[in-house]
Amino acid sequence: MSSQSPAVSGSTRLQVQMVSGLFGAVFLLVGILGFVPGITANLGSISFAGHHTDAALLGLFQVTVLHNIVHLLFGIVGMLGLRSRGLAKNFLIVGGIIYAVLWIYGMVIPMESMGNFVGLNTADNWLHFVLAAAMITTGFVFGRKSRG
Repeated sequence: MSSQSPAVSGSTRLQVQMVSGLFGAVFLLVGILGFVPGITANLGSISFAGHHTDAALLGLFQVTVLHNIVHLLFGIVGMLGLRSRGLAKNFLIVGGIIYAVLWIYGMVIPMESMGNFVGLNTADNWLHFVLAAAMITTGFVFGRKSRG
């Protein structure tokens, strides 16, 4: 018997794959909504990158084109996690680590500096902390192989 997880049908997907798909769907939605007027306040001021933007998803989370693209890419990879247990687990854990690094980065760099190339604000930073904790935790909890 192979130790690798083959692609599985919808009826036999593992919890880790479903969690990966859920995170992926949310990231895709957020990435798309970051370009929708009305849902993203001040969309006319959006810049490709950097802190020189007043665009804010839900009027709270500062976004740039780069930030939205990152969400879309995370969404695609998360959805691909529906195909295999290993990819799902890796997406959650590695993605969570990336968000933890982004949280630390956002806490360390001055908001108005050139170093803030993603376009982060305090709300983004704390959301990244929550995402990091949730993704890493679910990756380890649901990513364990069953003993049965």
